Amino acid sequence: MKFLKYLTFFLIINFSALGVGSWLMENGPRTSWYINLNKAPWTPPGWVFGIAWFSIMVCFSIYMTYLYKATPNTKLKILFLLQLIFNILWNYLFFNKHFVFLGLACIILLTAIVGKLLFDYKNLLQSKSLLILPYFIWLCIATSLNLYIYIFN
Repeated sequence: MKFLKYLTFFLIINFSALGVGSWLMENGPRTSWYINLNKAPWTPPGWVFGIAWFSIMVCFSIYMTYLYKATPNTKLKILFLLQLIFNILWNYLFFNKHFVFLGLACIILLTAIVGKLLFDYKNLLQSKSLLILPYFIWLCIATSLNLYIYIFN
């Protein structure tokens, strides 16, 4: 029963963060600014992003549920809160304000935080750590896309 309570909490928080981030970017991916950028050749089509983020947040919510049940410590709470803030902030910096370099710095920090969650708790969660891997891999790809835009625009 506790598992479902925590899972519901993390699903609500994570999908709310996606919603806030989406709201803060306004029409970012559909603006002429973004459309006219020189983007990386490996940039996925737009529809992939929604499917990817949905899947990532489901997996990440399950991961956080297992992790929080195993060790509800202050360090974990801080890391979770920081990833939430940087996840939301990137949308605003990159798409809303067009601050490509600050967006890059933000997504690098986000990737580092998610990587820290993955590596610091892999021994505790063992195979359940695979649940955070899609988030980490996607952030590595997203960081490369942001870096490409920063270098070539």
